[in-house]
Amino acid sequence: MRQTASAFAPGSIGNVGPGLDILGLAVAGRGDTVTLTLGDGGGIVVADPGHRELPTNPRRHTAAIAAQAVFATIGFTSGVSLRLQKGLPLSGGQGGSAASAVAGAVAADHLCDARLDAATLLQCALTAEDAVAGRHADNLAPSLLGGLVLVRSLEPMDAIRLPVPMGLRIILVHPNQQLHTRDARRVLPGSVALGVALAQAANVAAMVAGACLDDAALFGRALDDRIAEPARAGLLPGFTAAKRAALDAGAIACSISGAGPTAFALTVDDGTAASIAHAMVTAYAAEGVAAEARIADVDLQGARIV
Repeated sequence: MRQTASAFAPGSIGNVGPGLDILGLAVAGRGDTVTLTLGDGGGIVVADPGHRELPTNPRRHTAAIAAQAVFATIGFTSGVSLRLQKGLPLSGGQGGSAASAVAGAVAADHLCDARLDAATLLQCALTAEDAVAGRHADNLAPSLLGGLVLVRSLEPMDAIRLPVPMGLRIILVHPNQQLHTRDARRVLPGSVALGVALAQAANVAAMVAGACLDDAALFGRALDDRIAEPARAGLLPGFTAAKRAALDAGAIACSISGAGPTAFALTVDDGTAASIAHAMVTAYAAEGVAAEARIADVDLQGARIV
């Protein structure tokens, strides 16, 4: 038993185009860090929620819920203090709630030296994500495992880590907007036409093929969402213009990151990445929306102890 444990979990892109709730991609750079310290009494005390808008109630704080799920799994009942260092935007479409949950679960596991397997840690983190954003693991799985992950099933948990096309670069553009996941999910259609469903399935399959064949061009042209993106684009002023600008600047693909409002584009060329970032920010500005861009690699490591 340790006195303290800290874990970092990277942000991620959920959905990755047509992979609604089933495809996720970990993004290097920013993420959330949870530190747990043994204390007096029992239960978790949220000493620092990470942001003034996040709750201090451990039953409502994502990292605390996930950590408590780990403790319940192993029968740990001692008191613990939790501090969150928030590196991802709130309601930003960059997997912030998932990163907090994953970091909380991994830190709790390390504190107790429990060595739970990945599937169990994912289930513990899913308990937290379900409480705040909905029951889906397309952000949780890549944040924990790193890389590109296909979530085949939640019950039983079955998350498959896929290869990533070589040299893939991610352009994340975050407009000065917030969009809560639950609000973004409300606009999703309850049913879709057979042709749309078949096209979506074909595109997900082609993305998996492109990943496994190291074919970035195939991966990019298959990143064509016929369900979530058309439904959500109207909630995101400037996105349509930014996507057009990204593709005109040479991106192999562009879509909404998770529920939004962040948009992402992909390329395999560093010079093109800078041009795409500039084009997207300029397009948002022309629509009266301030935005910031960053260029990142895929995070292949996932959550880790720090």
